[in-house]
Amino acid sequence: MTYLLDTHTLIWATTDPEKLSPAVRQILEDSVHTVLVSSISFWEIALKHSIQRITLNGLMPEDFVEAAKKTGFELINLDSATACTYHKLLPLYHRDPFDRMLIWQALRAGYRLISKDENIHRYASEGLQLVW
Repeated sequence: MTYLLDTHTLIWATTDPEKLSPAVRQILEDSVHTVLVSSISFWEIALKHSIQRITLNGLMPEDFVEAAKKTGFELINLDSATACTYHKLLPLYHRDPFDRMLIWQALRAGYRLISKDENIHRYASEGLQLVW
């Protein structure tokens, strides 16, 4: 199965795994699963760090690429077809553009999104497969 990490899940997985649910920890530790990190998350971390809206537990934004790779996560980019069809993600349960793009990326590719965010979980009604 293929999973896409929400940004907070990436941060917790690399800096504070105790915050993850037992089910998520099991998924991340099982090599049979493919776990993806989107470039969107790296952008979100960098932006929110620059405006001091995120705590990174002593890491810098650029440290997360290597941390993700060391953990065995695969890195993916945002492709142009996903970017230009973003406007099709309705309804507006969530206003954060980073989260909305991760939701759209997961929906378009059929990934299961790992997130604790309650607003993201509302997109299950749109076919988003979620785990927490």
